[in-house]
This record gives sequence, C-alpha cells and structure tokens, in this order.
Amino acid sequence: MTELLNTAICDKFAIFSVDQFPSRVKNGLLIAVLVQVWNNVATTEARLGDIMPILTVEGAGECEVPQGKRLVLALEQEAGIDQLHACGGNARCTTCRVEFVSGEPERMTVAERDVLAARGLSGVRLSCQIECDRDMTVRAISRLAGSGRKDAGHAPTAEIQPPPEWVSK
Repeated sequence: MTELLNTAICDKFAIFSVDQFPSRVKNGLLIAVLVQVWNNVATTEARLGDIMPILTVEGAGECEVPQGKRLVLALEQEAGIDQLHACGGNARCTTCRVEFVSGEPERMTVAERDVLAARGLSGVRLSCQIECDRDMTVRAISRLAGSGRKDAGHAPTAEIQPPPEWVSK
C-alpha cells in the first residue's frame, strides 16, 4: 500500500522519489493525494447519479432532461415544443400523443393502455404517461400549431396522473 501511495504521490506531483522529501513533507503530500483521490471519486459518483437522458424530437433537436421527468413536460419545458395536453396530463383526452422513433419504454400505465385501447389507437403513446428514464427519440404529432385550439391545455403536474399502475406494453 505504501509503495502504491508513493507512486501516486510521485505521479501527482511529478517527482522522482518520495524519499527526496523529509518525513513531514511526505505526510503532507500523502494527505494531499488522498484528498484529491477522494474528491475525484466523489465528483465521479455525483456525475453518475446526475446522468440526464437525452430527448431528441424530430425536427426540433435534442436536449437533456432530468431523470424521471414526465415526457409531456420535457417536450414543453426542455425541447420548447407546443405539445397539446387538453386534459392536463390525466390520460383522458389523448391529445398528448407522440410516436417513438427509438428508446420507447417497455412499460406503460394502465390508464394509458386503457385509453388507447378505448380509442382504437396504436403506434402512439401518451406523453403524459411516460417518464424520461432513458435516451429517447420521438415525433411530436399532436401540437398546438395547426390544431385550432386556443391553448395547449391545463398545465400537467410534475407527477404522472392518475397515480401510475405499471404494466408491460
């Protein structure tokens, strides 16, 4: 262990041998190296915990999205898309539809499954019922522009509504 730390000290401070220094300097260098190693590990762990999925919207570009954010909110707030959500993101109206190009989640909420089935819709997902937990590429097919509506709808909450019960898609 001592030899490993001596090597680390030599590498860090570009010296040939730790033996060139008096004992108290060696101890100071050892502490400095240990602090640096600790800071590097802590920074790396923090970065890994903060990995943000990349949302790509065809025709609009890509953006980072906070892990777990509702897709309907990410489309509006991060990607700047005028995504419809007439029911306020409660899986009732299907105006928040998107098509996945890649990265489609394997699970969906029971509410999403049921409303899509009741309307006979396939090949689309409800952005209000999807969490951004991975990189994904979507086609925003239900937008305010050209819809004839006066606004996109009531603002969705940060949490999926109704409270999600997850099933395989």
